[in-house]
Amino acid sequence: MGIIALEGLEFFAYHGFHPEERIIGNRYGVDISVQVDFRKAAEEDKIKYTVNYGTLYEIVKEEMAVSSLLLEHIAQKIMRRVFSQFPQVEQVEITIRKFNPPIGGVCKASRVTLQESRK
Repeated sequence: MGIIALEGLEFFAYHGFHPEERIIGNRYGVDISVQVDFRKAAEEDKIKYTVNYGTLYEIVKEEMAVSSLLLEHIAQKIMRRVFSQFPQVEQVEITIRKFNPPIGGVCKASRVTLQESRK
């Protein structure tokens, strides 16, 4: 098994529990990694035997564009799409950060991390 990862993706989106968060928006960071057997891709130099990280990025981008209350919900939607689109993926780990969350104090970012293996 190998790991393919996209780190430090950034988006401006409209997520949050509080209604004003979904109006004014905020910056978000995403890291995603997938575990997949890409030995055949490495041997044959063909993208069809691995996970196209351009497609992986598009999945994250599309889901980040849909307003949600919880980061956990967004992470779960991304994970489901990755498993659906890439049957060769065995495990997904995704971290989503909300920069400067409205908690009433100084906080660089809040984050959730979700990790799941294919069932």
